Amino acid sequence: MNIIAKSSQVRISPRKVRLVAEAVKNLPLEKALIALSFLKKRGASDLEKTLKGAIANAVKNKNLQRENLKIETINVSGGPAFRRYHPSTRGRIHPYKKRTSHITVVLSEKIEQKAISEPKVQKDGEKEEKK
Repeated sequence: MNIIAKSSQVRISPRKVRLVAEAVKNLPLEKALIALSFLKKRGASDLEKTLKGAIANAVKNKNLQRENLKIETINVSGGPAFRRYHPSTRGRIHPYKKRTSHITVVLSEKIEQKAISEPKVQKDGEKEEKK
């Protein structure tokens, strides 16, 4: 079961948010939240808000335990860009873009591995008992 949280048109370049997303996407959930709170990147706060929103969706809407969640994917894509102009000499202008991001966080439930019983190995000198 996947739980999704999205943040649209966040006013930061997607390239800057992807740096933070790559740093935390393979971490366990609690360690990712701690890492995001201590990272000194501007995109960390926006990604942290989205991750906390995904956790809240899972706990409140799907009745899942917070300890059983893991980060499946973090996707950062580009949103619409604001086109602005910088005045230059001789009446010219230089265009530039103020970029925005769409952040999507997908959480999933951890699947517990069942222990597989190992087959009994016969030691040398021992006889097999028949019933």
